[in-house]
Amino acid sequence: MTHEWHNLTDLTGDREFVVTRVRLKESDVAIEGEFELPFLAGLRSEDQIFVGEFVRCHGSIKHMEKAFGVSYPTIKNRLNRIADQLQVVQIEVEPTPEDPSAILDLLESGDITAAEAAERLRG
Repeated sequence: MTHEWHNLTDLTGDREFVVTRVRLKESDVAIEGEFELPFLAGLRSEDQIFVGEFVRCHGSIKHMEKAFGVSYPTIKNRLNRIADQLQVVQIEVEPTPEDPSAILDLLESGDITAAEAAERLRG
């Protein structure tokens, strides 16, 4: 199934497409109409893989550098390009203080500098 999705996204490129038929695998039941895809499905398959790995590693840029064999700026540029393609979800959230142990974890993993950690801990 992944291979077919890869072929579809290669075929459509950056052009929008509409899914007009859905068939259940276990039966001959099919539904026709116009179905909106989830916004991540609109990304190229390579970008979907990239986003999946980013989520899997909890957003660690260092992990992404190693996994894809590219530099920090390349990872950031790709994330920015993908983010520009995604819908913006507006959520109002009350700012909450960061968990000090989470900040220390980021420092230990090298995702933030000591100065950034100190600033976050000061609040």
